[in-house]
Parts: sequence; C-alpha cells; structure tokens
Amino acid sequence: MTDHFQNIYANHADRYEALVAREDYHGRILATLQSIRPLAGLDVVEFGAGTGRLTCLLAPLVKSIHAYDGSAHMLAVAAAKLQAMHLANWQTAIADNRSLPVDDSCADLAIEGWSFGHAIGWYPDRWREETGAALAEMRRVLRSGGTMILMETMGTGRETPQPPNEGLAELYAWLENEHGFSGTSIRTDYRFESLDEAERLTRFFFGDELAEQVVQNNWVILPECTGVWWKTI
Repeated sequence: MTDHFQNIYANHADRYEALVAREDYHGRILATLQSIRPLAGLDVVEFGAGTGRLTCLLAPLVKSIHAYDGSAHMLAVAAAKLQAMHLANWQTAIADNRSLPVDDSCADLAIEGWSFGHAIGWYPDRWREETGAALAEMRRVLRSGGTMILMETMGTGRETPQPPNEGLAELYAWLENEHGFSGTSIRTDYRFESLDEAERLTRFFFGDELAEQVVQNNWVILPECTGVWWKTI
C-alpha cells in the first residue's frame, strides 16, 4: 500500500481532492481545532499540507499560514484553491516534514493532518526516528507557548475510533506516552453525492475491501473516526 499512496500523491491529486472534499460534512474538524487553540491572529506552519484540506479551513481565520508538502502535484491543487479564495496570507512550498524552509520560532501553531502516520508504512524499521525528526521540526518553528496539533486516522468505515493497524496503534501510544500529547477522537464522516461516487472514490484511495463494504451497506454517508493530538510547548 505504500507505493499505492505515493503514486496517488505524485499523480492523482485531483481524484484525491474529490475524495477529501466529501470528508467531515458535519464540520467537526474546524470546531475541534478552535477548541484546542483559537485560530484568530495565529501564524501557522502546516506540515504535509497535501491538496490544502486543512489549509483552506485555517486560511480565512489565521494571520498567516505557510503550507508545505513533498508533492508539487498536490500543492498545485492547494494553491489553486487558495487563490480562488482571494486571500493573501498564505504561501505553499515543497519541503520534507523533517526540514522546512522557515525560521526558528516563527509560528504559534504547527499542524499536520494524515501525514506523519505514513511513517509506519514508509519507514517500518525507523518510524520513531523519522517521526521524531518531524516533531523536532515542529518544536523548532514554534514560539514559546505555541501548539502542536496532529490529526491521523482512527478508522474509515468505523463508527467507533480504533487505530486501523498495530503500527498506528503503537505510534499513537508513543505520542501520548513518550511525547506527552493529549488526544481525542472525532467523527469525520464523508457524505457523497451518490452511491456510485462513494464506491468509486473509496475504491480509488482505500481499496477494494472498503469499497465493497460501501456498496453492501449503501454508504452514501461513510462513517469515519479521526484522532486529534495536541501539545503546547
């Protein structure tokens, strides 16, 4: 599945965006972020921004947002969306999560969504080192009193939160027990326009097993749980 996701991020950003545009139809992500750290007036650095799923939620509310991702293909979609919003407080650039081209102590909020968790698949023997380097980069860019927020999957096709595999369960426990993050889970269900769209987009990203569940359960609304972890430095 590692090559599957890397291929999507390198070549299929538009299809990926079509999927995530259906996510969190209740709007719980933004409400949760606001409850952790009110967003007005913040300088934000985003890690693994992708097609701007979180970027476009935050940009209208914050002072500034610098969004980074390893895929120029994904960032092109994010930039187009931000341009269409007629905002001037954002910047996108290609960068690795472990080394961003920004100054020390430049941000009030460092955030990532559905990015750090890929270390489990991409670096199975050294995910602690790789994720630890990304967390260190978050700490570097934050001012004193700044907040780190991580968002990762707790199960698509699930109505109750549970890490999808042992590797992610270990990662989440490591964040809480070794790095002192607080955590919670929220529902971020998808709402599709039709069962055909639901089947097609879930098969594209999540694979055949979930797509068959979508059809079997007539899931135009696809349940999903997302974990949110945060820490103030």
